[in-house]
Amino acid sequence: MTSPSPRTPEESAALSSVWTLTMPVAMGYMPLGMVFGFLFVQAGATAWLAVLASIVVYAGAAQYMMIPMIAAGLPVSSIALATLIINLRHMFYGLSLLGKFPQSKLPRWYMVFALTDETYSVLTTLPTGTPARQLLGIAALNHIWWVLGTAIGAIIGAQAQLPLSGLDFVLAALFAVLAVEQWRIKTSPLPLWTALVSYALAYAVAPAHALVIAIALSIAAGMFCRPRADRRGA
Repeated sequence: MTSPSPRTPEESAALSSVWTLTMPVAMGYMPLGMVFGFLFVQAGATAWLAVLASIVVYAGAAQYMMIPMIAAGLPVSSIALATLIINLRHMFYGLSLLGKFPQSKLPRWYMVFALTDETYSVLTTLPTGTPARQLLGIAALNHIWWVLGTAIGAIIGAQAQLPLSGLDFVLAALFAVLAVEQWRIKTSPLPLWTALVSYALAYAVAPAHALVIAIALSIAAGMFCRPRADRRGA
């Protein structure tokens, strides 16, 4: 039996980079996955079904939405349609990363499936020419963190009653970390200021729908405000 060949320095550095890049996501996905698994079991479902949902659905907010829908006895078709509507934004994420995705069919389709908000944020911080294997590793590890958190929460939920107060801030903290990482790699502060101003305007007009309106305003600003290099090349 031949022993596995040792990793090259480049491979070791890439592996270390993948772990480092996914750590902020892990700090958010683990507790959030635990809360989902806990609530899913508390709603009357089994622990293995909670884990299966995180493996097959892997939709974050849509999975939380599933809990009251399942508890209310809604049909699977209604749950699937609601999940599709919530995750339509991922279509636009994928279009902007098609050139970076692996060319092989299975890895490419997995990247499409595993492209969450947080994974997209991490991938867009990477320089052009980052190996597809590294991108795939980041997406897969983020998926693992979510599934692992779900499994832990489901096991706890099946055994004990625990308060969940305070964990609702985890997602906000995670997005704050990702926003800082995006800020560090951008040469222009325009994207951040666009988001802040858009949300301020949207909140002043319609507080109940501020997020949706702010996203629409940011998209509109992105369509009409291009970097100078793009304008010269146009």
